[in-house]
Amino acid sequence: MATVNVTPSGPSSSDMEYYYRKLYPFADIYHWLNHSMTTSKDMTQREFAMAFRSGAYKRYNSYNSIQEFKQQIERANPDRFEIGAIYNKPPKERDSILKSEMKALEKELVFDIDMDDYDSYRTCCTGAKVCSRCWKFITLAMEVMNVTLSQDFGFKDFVWVFSGRRGAHCWISDKRARQMGDIQRRNILDYVNVVRDRSNEKRLSLMRPYHPLLARSLDLLKPHFADIILEEQDPWADDANAFATLLTALHDRSLMDSCRKYWTENPGRSSRQKWSDIDVLASSEVKANKRHDYLIKLKECKEDIILQTLYPKLDVEVTKQTIHLLKAPFCIHPATGNVCVPIVDGFEPSQAPKLIGLQEEMTEHNDNVKFTSLQKFLDYFEKYVNQVIEHNVDSGTKREYEELLK
Repeated sequence: MATVNVTPSGPSSSDMEYYYRKLYPFADIYHWLNHSMTTSKDMTQREFAMAFRSGAYKRYNSYNSIQEFKQQIERANPDRFEIGAIYNKPPKERDSILKSEMKALEKELVFDIDMDDYDSYRTCCTGAKVCSRCWKFITLAMEVMNVTLSQDFGFKDFVWVFSGRRGAHCWISDKRARQMGDIQRRNILDYVNVVRDRSNEKRLSLMRPYHPLLARSLDLLKPHFADIILEEQDPWADDANAFATLLTALHDRSLMDSCRKYWTENPGRSSRQKWSDIDVLASSEVKANKRHDYLIKLKECKEDIILQTLYPKLDVEVTKQTIHLLKAPFCIHPATGNVCVPIVDGFEPSQAPKLIGLQEEMTEHNDNVKFTSLQKFLDYFEKYVNQVIEHNVDSGTKREYEELLK
């Protein structure tokens, strides 16, 4: 089972200089953010921020061409750079105008899912480590979000990008999404952000009947609960954790007391056994005149637990403001050395190219990026960028665009 670890020190300044000069896909990033093959305000009035190894952070950069974009990033050689909003004026002119005159017009709608929020239920790894087993939490979360974004909102142009360590970022480029104000972004966040209490020590009591979003999500998640939670992660084999996060999720005080007593007398039972114990002990708690209602409540309680453990857990700060900055795709994670690549089908963090490996591959293949492990991610992203541009051109310029692609 491959595990991604945090390295003691990230890429050096010379490593990053090499990467920007020879490997970073500046043109594709430019066209993606520009939503066109022809330069527009979507790029020239967009904010970029750069973070440096020294701890310095430089905001309000903007660029007028692909060449300027590439040259300025190469010259500054940041640890990473981040993407912000499109403003009514070029951000680089901010110091020469009144701050009140700078207004954010639009930006991609973004979501961030991080492994930290599953730590109460993952046992295979801790801290910054992530493996193929716990990555299933992120994969399932993305699957639920994909269905929600496409079916409930009709979005077509969105891409997931590996954060470089233990999470995933979703960038939605549909024009409707980009033009949303902060209130609309918060409304969408309120709609999808169902599991808001991160303590996992309180019962998640969702209203019945389930909203169609929850009913559909449960159908997607339920088939994976036994394998991921009860078998692979087995979080409740630890009796203390079971008392803190499983017992408190039950609907009936008497049932909680019975389970606590039984597990105390029979320590170390697996999560699967404890999950079954709940049903067995519940049957002894049921009186004939309340059997039906009691069992319905128990079933609903278990459904809530499935959603609490597996439903996407979102970083709300990333989504709710247009001006929020987020690390650009294909940046290098400064701690792991991983490239923040688009997430393709079957992706696991161990498959992310590392900068040191790419340098070796480039040396072996005479600096031809097509023979490196980065190429399949570049191809995937280029195809996605073409899709975004095609969906953003009007009918009058579509023919011209198609000629450019030939």
